[in-house]
Amino acid sequence: MASFTERMLGAAKLDPATYEEVEADRGATLHAMGVVVLAALATGIGAIAQVGIQGLILSVIAAVVGWAVWAALIWLIGTKLLPEASTESDWGEVARTTGFAQAPGLLRVFGFIPVLGPLVVLAASIWQIVAVVIAVRQALDYTQTWRAVVVVLIGWLANLALFLLLMGGTGTPAA
Repeated sequence: MASFTERMLGAAKLDPATYEEVEADRGATLHAMGVVVLAALATGIGAIAQVGIQGLILSVIAAVVGWAVWAALIWLIGTKLLPEASTESDWGEVARTTGFAQAPGLLRVFGFIPVLGPLVVLAASIWQIVAVVIAVRQALDYTQTWRAVVVVLIGWLANLALFLLLMGGTGTPAA
């Protein structure tokens, strides 16, 4: 079994075997949440001038909640609405794989660097999206990557809609 760091690197390298390993390891759910927290901290540190300490703390909480909800939506959509014949999964498998898929987000710590920072943040964001697609493909036992892309997109849109509904469409909590 690979170490936490080796799994993060494997996930960042988009290695399907790494995603299969964390999918099968029921003990890796807290590790997956750890990756989400580390990526959120890196993002917050990279934008500390804009968000401050309070924003950093809130962004970590929001990242963990958002990850858990997104994993649930992906599981629901992927296993109930768009399954393949071989699809067999649970929330934990999706949560673990998508959590480790956040590993490229650690690069966002460099977001504060003038000119280069925004490019690094953009590259890390694209990298994370690709990693999530691979994570979902592996967790849901898909043979077709396009199906994972559709599930990730629908799950992300549903998560965004839920967030906006909870925020009252203003970005602040609804009264």
